[in-house]
Amino acid sequence: MAEQTVPEQSVVGELGDRYVGLLAEVSRSGRRLSRAEVESLRALGERCAENGQGLRDVVARCMGAGRRAWATLPGIAGAGTVSELRQVGEALLIAAETALAALGEGHERAQRLAVRQEEAARREFIDDLLYGRSDLGTLAERAERFGLRLARTHAVAVAVAERPYGHVDPVVRRVERELTGRFGERDVLLATKDGRLVCVAPESEQAVLDAFARLALRPGPGYPPARRVATGRRHSGAGGVVRSYEEALDALDFAERLDLPAELLKAEELLVFPVLMRDRAAMADLVRTVLGPLAAARGGAGPLLDTIAVQAEAGYVNAEAARRLGVSVRTLGYRAERIKALTGYDPADALHRYTLETAAMGARLLGWPRQAL
Repeated sequence: MAEQTVPEQSVVGELGDRYVGLLAEVSRSGRRLSRAEVESLRALGERCAENGQGLRDVVARCMGAGRRAWATLPGIAGAGTVSELRQVGEALLIAAETALAALGEGHERAQRLAVRQEEAARREFIDDLLYGRSDLGTLAERAERFGLRLARTHAVAVAVAERPYGHVDPVVRRVERELTGRFGERDVLLATKDGRLVCVAPESEQAVLDAFARLALRPGPGYPPARRVATGRRHSGAGGVVRSYEEALDALDFAERLDLPAELLKAEELLVFPVLMRDRAAMADLVRTVLGPLAAARGGAGPLLDTIAVQAEAGYVNAEAARRLGVSVRTLGYRAERIKALTGYDPADALHRYTLETAAMGARLLGWPRQAL
């Protein structure tokens, strides 16, 4: 503690002495502060900021030192007339204004540098945390600096918007302000990563992730909303954060490829897709075998593939499926017959229906027929 107090006190003492000394010189000569003096005051303002002194305290100390020394300043004590006193006072006020502005500039310069350094450290930590880099012990120590205790169980929510989120995006500041105002500092980390907005919260703070999703999707007038928010499952430890983050990214990817309408996704509700894609070669073989013949249809496989997917989404209610496809019920019936004739699979049969649905889902995940298998 003593090692920290001594330099701080020396800066405080130097601040008062330098300020009063400049006032004394100006009261004698009536001159303006030189460029070198102004720059030295900026440097002193930086040192004050680095020692943890707030700008208000810096200004208060200078004003207090000036007030106490006012009557003893050479120009004030030696003024013989009101005119002389007014002239000296004007020079002192100009010097005080210049000095305080320079101290403020230096203080703000140091604060901006500290913010940039903190933000750089924060981004580096986020990269290491979400990509599973760095030694786990070191990562846990660094995490405490940013309010995370990695020994706990965490879940990660990720939001994506039409345009990438930036580090100083107004939406990011709004979401962070709302979460902090509602929940305070609760072992929660909010950051941007690769144009996405990421929220890491412990298992006990599920309400934080729910609020994050609502705020990202409905940030309020004047703020662009997120297109989707996905939440990974809860996992423990630093590796658990990475795993939850990757699950959230996978959920967003599956939703994009399958054109799912849902805005809010949960990884545990989409576990069927990683299972289906675990053996990509087998899935590609299923798509080629079951749906390959659809390519011979007039107009290609696309319309018939859409018909299979939409019929499943509509629960095989023909009127609803036709409405979603924008065709008549008669056209829908014709397409169903073509699917049966070309593939040999009948949607009226439960096993055939499941095979067609699974193959259609695999086709969308693999990008078929736009991409060759």
